[in-house]
Amino acid sequence: MAEAAIITRVFDSLQGVDAQAWNALLACQSQPTPFMRHAYLAALQDSGSATPATGWTARFFTLWQGDTLIAACPLYLKEHSYGEYVFDWAWARAYAEHGLHYYPKAVVAVPFTPVPGTRLMARDAPARAALVQALRAWCEEASVSSLHVLFASDEDMAACASAGLMLRHTVQFHWNNAPYADFDGFLGSLNQEKRKKIRQERRRVAEAGVTFRWARGHDIAPSDWDFFYRCYERTYLEHGNPPYLTRNFFAQMESDMPEHWVLFIAERQGRPIASSLIAVSADPIRARGQKDQNFYPLTAYGRYWGALERVDCLHFEACYYQPLEWCIAHGVQRFEGGAQGEHKMARALLPVQAHSAHWLAHPAFADAVDRFLEREGEGVAQYLDELQSRSPFRQP
Repeated sequence: MAEAAIITRVFDSLQGVDAQAWNALLACQSQPTPFMRHAYLAALQDSGSATPATGWTARFFTLWQGDTLIAACPLYLKEHSYGEYVFDWAWARAYAEHGLHYYPKAVVAVPFTPVPGTRLMARDAPARAALVQALRAWCEEASVSSLHVLFASDEDMAACASAGLMLRHTVQFHWNNAPYADFDGFLGSLNQEKRKKIRQERRRVAEAGVTFRWARGHDIAPSDWDFFYRCYERTYLEHGNPPYLTRNFFAQMESDMPEHWVLFIAERQGRPIASSLIAVSADPIRARGQKDQNFYPLTAYGRYWGALERVDCLHFEACYYQPLEWCIAHGVQRFEGGAQGEHKMARALLPVQAHSAHWLAHPAFADAVDRFLEREGEGVAQYLDELQSRSPFRQP
């Protein structure tokens, strides 16, 4: 009996897609992250964080064979390039200088989340290839300028390359657990200069009278979530911008995905003064069973922070040293520090490549971007070589 035909269905909201089917497909991927879960993507839309009003018009692509979901991804029509962290402002400017419209463009990404991982969820390689073809055909029919698949997995990149998309590379900084017995054991692996610098920075925070406490999941009190948001919002407003994420988004994280969050709160003289929030990725085998609520996360992701008072080196303590100490104590294998930030190497986060894929409808601009990406790729490779020669770790 012949296999059922593949049917493409596109939804304006994830409410139209069964959460269990979406998450089951995600669990089968090589690089799943909490940020591709049904609840996370739905919360971005439902909370007003990623909506047409903020420049993110959602289209959720799904491929079906009979009643089986075989491939899926989030796509957003964008009216700007904010919140992506793969920068194409120069491309948009070149279009404008030639009297062409770069926006709207199509982006396969998790809004405001520069975390590498699976973007094109699929049952197998042929289903992933079919999803890329469906995306490109839809973009051509919709007459959008371009398609961009951001912070993609290796499998995603292979499927995009086979479909003729251009590949782009950038640099992030990640920390890996040796594993270390404790934070002092981690410091012992660093060269003397970096070890001394971290100890000095931690000492300054301690001497300022700052202490920390942390909570995970359901142990994070509603008042702690409220305080965190005050800090998060303050950081954006100090830079002259409203925050990307609304308070309601974090309320939905509190109710729908509590096990994926760890909150650190800095206190001085009994008052909270700063906080940082990291995400954690649960062991997929234990997570599927849902019997052991104390399963260990494998990866932690530095995400959000803010402070109501200024203390020297507080940012480093809240965003790096406290999370790394927590990761060591809880057996986490990797801590991802987010986009950019060469200064992270001084905290033992090492450079890694992150990837994206791009298709431009205009042939002449596609040729120009292809040449640009070749030159940029050579520069990224040289930059990586330079960074790797400056390792913070002790030489054997």
